[in-house]
Amino acid sequence: MPSRPPQQVATLVTNKGTITFELLPDLAPEHVKNFVDLASSGFYDGTKFHRVIPNFMIQGGDPHTRGSDTSRWGTGDGPRRLKSEFSPPEKAGHTRGMVSMARSSNPHSASCQFFIVHADSRFLDGQYSIFGRVLTGMEVVDAIATTPRDRSDRPLESVVIEKATTKTA
Repeated sequence: MPSRPPQQVATLVTNKGTITFELLPDLAPEHVKNFVDLASSGFYDGTKFHRVIPNFMIQGGDPHTRGSDTSRWGTGDGPRRLKSEFSPPEKAGHTRGMVSMARSSNPHSASCQFFIVHADSRFLDGQYSIFGRVLTGMEVVDAIATTPRDRSDRPLESVVIEKATTKTA
């Protein structure tokens, strides 16, 4: 029986608690590499979850969320754009706890923003690149998803990613 490669794990320490998720390079190798590179450079530290929709998802990773101009939140990019790496639905779908890259209307525009699925959202399958699966901290995802929000789905209180790290387990 072939042995499984070492598991890569990401940890997001937030002001609401810690979320740990397994990175899935077999599904989206370039998206995993990008996330690891950004996390190790401190890119995500101090950013906020800027879009939260209960029973759907929580979205973060935008560098503009470090500033107070909320009109720019959700528009920030990282240093590169990624081609889509869509998983066949039978291999992985957008179910509760999956981590996927956000993007614009262009399927090859993912950069740095990501979302964690709060409730099964299979209608996203084949449209967004899944690159992780929550291992621990779904109660933190639940707390973030149910944070009171404004009409634009921005949390009324800051939900900050204090530190993002990755490691091989």
